[in-house]
Amino acid sequence: MARQYRAPQRAAQARATRSRIVGTARDLLLGDGGYAGMTITGLARAAGVSPQTVYNAVGGKAEVVKAVYDVLLAGDEGSTPMSERPEFRRVTDAESVAAYASAYAAWVRGIYDRVGPLLGVLLAHGPGGDPDLAGFVATIDRERRRGNTNSLRGLAEREQLPRGREFEELVDVIWTLTAPEVHARLVQRRGWAPAAYERWLARQLSAALSGA
Repeated sequence: MARQYRAPQRAAQARATRSRIVGTARDLLLGDGGYAGMTITGLARAAGVSPQTVYNAVGGKAEVVKAVYDVLLAGDEGSTPMSERPEFRRVTDAESVAAYASAYAAWVRGIYDRVGPLLGVLLAHGPGGDPDLAGFVATIDRERRRGNTNSLRGLAEREQLPRGREFEELVDVIWTLTAPEVHARLVQRRGWAPAAYERWLARQLSAALSGA
């Protein structure tokens, strides 16, 4: 019985350690040192663990950055896929283009409220020659386009998309409108309020899918 008890206890401790490492990494990335200043050694010291524990619990720097991004993206450390969350279900269950545009703009705004500051740090100067950062950018681009694709499935199934337009072309349009660079230009560089960005995005999504 003692061995059966220790197994879930160890698993809980491992989750707590990983959570502490990821939370500490988030603070370091958003702090003065930013991406360039965060090292595995410094992260381990700040989290109160050994560098090997960081590698074992999360991975190297690339994996740590992605873990921070994923937690901020979801808003928690739960295992529920983004596509199954109620906020996204409102997007895929939308009965009209207008309802989709409103629900998806709210979804995207919520995501950027959480990950915008981190992306600002990571993408401020582009990936440059850092292969880890370049890989991160490529990965989140693929993941975002997959999400864009899934978001349109409901409208496609209900034949609410404009006729004469290729599905992949519409995905490309949505992928462009919801790009982090667009959000950064309007919210971070031009000082738009997040609510103003959400309203703008809803209008653009509606126009793009109106069939005009």
